[in-house]
Amino acid sequence: MVFKRRTPLSWWAFLREGVWPRAGWGRVIGYFKHRLRRLPDSPEKIGRGVFAGGFVSFLPIPGFQFIAGGLLAWAMRGNVLAALLTTFLSNPLTTPVFAVLSIELGHWMLGIRQPLNPEMIGRAFGGAGRELWHNAVAVFTPERAHWDRLIDFWQTIYWPYFVGSLLPSVACGLILYYLTVPLVRAYQAARRKQLQTKLARLRPAPVPAPLPAEAGAPDPRDAGPPQG
Repeated sequence: MVFKRRTPLSWWAFLREGVWPRAGWGRVIGYFKHRLRRLPDSPEKIGRGVFAGGFVSFLPIPGFQFIAGGLLAWAMRGNVLAALLTTFLSNPLTTPVFAVLSIELGHWMLGIRQPLNPEMIGRAFGGAGRELWHNAVAVFTPERAHWDRLIDFWQTIYWPYFVGSLLPSVACGLILYYLTVPLVRAYQAARRKQLQTKLARLRPAPVPAPLPAEAGAPDPRDAGPPQG
């Protein structure tokens, strides 16, 4: 494959690159901007794809943003590749911030009175994950399944997370859409102008037509051989 790494990343290196890329986030963001501007599609279609990717980035569907963004872009008749690129807004560095803000907003919208902090949210996710794993193993062992932590996690964390993420998702998608469309339109116009200039330089100059002879003046082509 053309874009396959010569030396595959280890799991630790992959996680490290997800949190802090070796080239820095500035270069990564610049690469995505460059890729978005060069997509061969209309600015509006690219903007709809960016909206889809930005929308799903806030939703609590870890590991499925890529699929959800592509499907939403396809349903909106947007650019699927633009959506897939934009889903990288959800990464190990931004997801904890999105989660805390969305859960707090969801608690406020649902009227849940419970103190929240990042440590408590992390413990809730860890407890739910351990109980889910225990129940999966209990299917094949004599152990009994337990659902109390999962029910509490659904009521106090996940459902508020989902409800609270809807408004930021729409806001993020709309902001990205209205930023993307004029930028892509201006870039495509500048690129077309640049290509037209290059073509004009490569086009051969026209050969001027011969001037017609003046009335009454002998045509040099009709002159006979020189006299000795």
